[in-house]
Formats: sequence, structure tokens, C-alpha cells
Amino acid sequence: MSVHNEPSRPVDRRVRVQGRPVDSWPVRSPEAERGTVRRITVVGEEILGRPCREVTEFGSPALSALIDDMFVTMYVAEGAGLAANQVDVDLRLFVYDCPDDHGVRHVGHVVNPVLELPPPHSRRLLDDLEGCLSVPGATMGLPRTDRAVVHGFDQNGSPLVIEGTGYFARCLEHESDHLLGHTYLDRLSARDRKDALRTMADRRADVFARRADRAAELGR
Repeated sequence: MSVHNEPSRPVDRRVRVQGRPVDSWPVRSPEAERGTVRRITVVGEEILGRPCREVTEFGSPALSALIDDMFVTMYVAEGAGLAANQVDVDLRLFVYDCPDDHGVRHVGHVVNPVLELPPPHSRRLLDDLEGCLSVPGATMGLPRTDRAVVHGFDQNGSPLVIEGTGYFARCLEHESDHLLGHTYLDRLSARDRKDALRTMADRRADVFARRADRAAELGR
């Protein structure tokens, strides 16, 4: 998921890493210092339109390296979340570095996530702009529930429960959609989808150039 503007992430703000509070965390998560930038897939590519496979091998160097690469790729693209199929890997995994509406920064990864939303009678929808790193340059208004919970595992196979509200709940919902083979465009009206794709066509070259500049700044 993309952010409207790159969030301020000072080291001393309130942070939850893998769902647990920590006293401080670097501006860029340590995984990014080990990672290599990968190409981000663009809407229309086949891998974005089908469900991803379950991860069956935990604790492997390959899985750890993928998470590292996804973190640095997310930062280069100025994102708040990134799913594995967005770097052309057909696995149920996403990473995130996303603020909620209370100023808490949430950082981590989830393997084999299962999204849980409040029951329909208790859901509150928030209508806000949403963008996607695989739909470069376009944002559209989209209602999402204001609370979400994801159940899954960390890279070593330990269970995780990640709870989100507000903008972070939107992130959890957005990335979970990716792993089911959907982008946020699939939730738009035909007219809004057409407008988003037109905007992407107009702006994608500038977005790609900015990503290249940021990768160069990071020495990647």
C-alpha cells in the first residue's frame, strides 16, 4: 500500500514491532539494511490476479532474504505495506511499516495471514484515499472497516496476532487482499477504476524515476 505522504518516523515515537511495543526503532527497519531492491509488479501482471501459495518452509535463509528485500523495496517506493506478489513471488507474506490514527507506528511481517473483520452489525466504515505501489501514481477514495485483525506467523513459524485500527487497519486489509489476488482497484466502481488507470498511465514514469532516485540515495 502507498502512503499519501511519507510519514515522519522519528526513532523515539511509539512503535509496535510484530505486534509488541518497543521503546524505539530505527527510521528504516533493520531488515532493509540487509535487503536488495526488487522490481515492483504492476496491475495487469498475472501474478497479481491469483491467490498466492501458503508458505510451508519456515526459518529458511530464502524466506529471511525475501523479507529483507521486501522491506527495502517498500521504503524505496515510499510504501506503508508490500505483499510478496508485488515483488513477483507467489507466497502468502506481506511486510508493513504503517502508522495508525493514534500516532503509533506498526512494523513487521506476517506469513500466511488470515484477515478477521468485525461482524457486519458492528463495523464502522472509513472513507479515505487509498493507493497501491502496483498502481503507481493513482489514489482513489475507498471505504474500509476501521478495525482489522490478522492471524498468521512470523518467519520462524511462531504464531502472530496483529491488530489494527484506522489507517493501519486499512493497510492490513489492503495487503491481505493482495494475497488473495485482488488489488484495491477491484473494489472500485468501473468509472473510478478507469480514472485510476488513466492517472497511473499519466504518472507512472515520474513515480518510477522517483523510486530510482531513492534507490540511488540508499546506495541500492
